Amino acid sequence: MLNSDLLLTFLQVVRRGNALAAARAMGVDHSTVIRRLTQLEAALDTRLFDRSPRGLAPTAAALALVTGAEKVEAAIMAATDDVVGRDGDISGTVRLATPEIFGTFLVAPNIAGIAERHPRLVLELSPESRSISLSKREADIAITLRRPPRGRLIARKLTDFRLGLYASRSYLEQHPTIETLKDVESHGFVSYIDELVASPEMVALDYVVPDARVVFRSSSSIAQHLAVTAGLGLGILHVLASEKDDRLVRILVDEVEVVRSYWLVVHSDLSRLPRVRAVMDFLEELIVDHAPIL
Repeated sequence: MLNSDLLLTFLQVVRRGNALAAARAMGVDHSTVIRRLTQLEAALDTRLFDRSPRGLAPTAAALALVTGAEKVEAAIMAATDDVVGRDGDISGTVRLATPEIFGTFLVAPNIAGIAERHPRLVLELSPESRSISLSKREADIAITLRRPPRGRLIARKLTDFRLGLYASRSYLEQHPTIETLKDVESHGFVSYIDELVASPEMVALDYVVPDARVVFRSSSSIAQHLAVTAGLGLGILHVLASEKDDRLVRILVDEVEVVRSYWLVVHSDLSRLPRVRAVMDFLEELIVDHAPIL
């Protein structure tokens, strides 16, 4: 007989690819996960996973079951939020995945605002450059650099942001004056590792200086920022992180400005949960309050 425990366990295995990872996520024994999968397959009289040393691969039947199982999961979360929130106090945990700069320089410094408003709400911030899968529930909300493909996701453009050409004050003191874009061709740059770029929108150097001489590469936007502040070379950096850094100088302001966009993305099943809505509202307020420096 089907029940919510079986379906929720099934979803964890689909998302994580093996029973051990699913067990850790759920806080249960590995044997419990295996037993529930066996019970679910028996109840449906269908094989849901192909077993191999690499893990559990969902069959076509399993993939067909995901949508229905996610609806059950969403209903349980909504019911829980309704009961917990009857006193008007939003609680629970929301995981937010963002690009490094957005999370580190915009969300983290202002996190006290939502903590004061909702003291029982726990915000988990994951600021990193890799792509995050909302369908696998790696996060509840994601800030991305491009609109996601169609699916069970709700996406809207949050704001535009700017990138500019920067150098450290010490670097400019030790090198010839830069007056035109032609002048930068003789300078070294910091940039991304091409093979590790999660989204083409992250790379702007090729648009500004197509044949730039790169002296340092990193998959981290923050590592690039710090390399430029250390005087290693020039860099296309986020205005959000760089304008308040006294070690940096923006150069060729009128000639070099790259505009990109942040998108707010949430799984449709989660979008109406009070705790998720609270974080989405918080992000909207951050954008309004900090628009001039984006």
